[in-house]
Amino acid sequence: MSAPSLRQCPPEQGAEVAFAGRSNAGKSSAINALTNNSKLARTSKTPGRTQLINFFDLTPDQRLVDLPGYGYAKVPMAMKNEWQKNLSEYIQKRQCLRGLILMMDIRHPMQEYDTMMLNWAIEMELPVHILLTKADKLKKGPANSTLHKVRQHLADAEVDDLVSAQLFSSLKKTGVKELEAVLNNLLAPALGSEDNSGSDPAGQTP
Repeated sequence: MSAPSLRQCPPEQGAEVAFAGRSNAGKSSAINALTNNSKLARTSKTPGRTQLINFFDLTPDQRLVDLPGYGYAKVPMAMKNEWQKNLSEYIQKRQCLRGLILMMDIRHPMQEYDTMMLNWAIEMELPVHILLTKADKLKKGPANSTLHKVRQHLADAEVDDLVSAQLFSSLKKTGVKELEAVLNNLLAPALGSEDNSGSDPAGQTP
């Protein structure tokens, strides 16, 4: 299902992980590669096409969420501000959100809005896993160098215990298995009993 704002989102139950990133960073393509379903999440070369919060059920208690892209251009300012408000509200108030997959084009990582999303998540103590997307656009050496720089930035900011990063390519299916492992860890509590008191908010064992 799709929802324009937090108020129209599905009931707060189970666990979900959201995919966020700049417009055209590859969120929908990543979800399609992950689920091996090229038509699950709508993709477009036009930035800003994902305008709603889109929910995809994996099980009755596990969901993937495709969030509207940020940093988009060629849309009215009022619409841009409304999307931004809904995005912020979802990240900060959605109680069943267990983690954030933050997409960044490997050629342009850690832009202003990316940092804003990271700060929101860190403030909420929400785990973030960065996908440096379109890794196939760079040769192996430069791609690994960019990954190292991002990881070093996280370490210098002393947030690498909450934020991780990897290379990813929807086209080449690079990093899909690694992403699956991260999602399994974040969504695992939803498979257990309703009493998850033994797990921390990130869905990880203390």
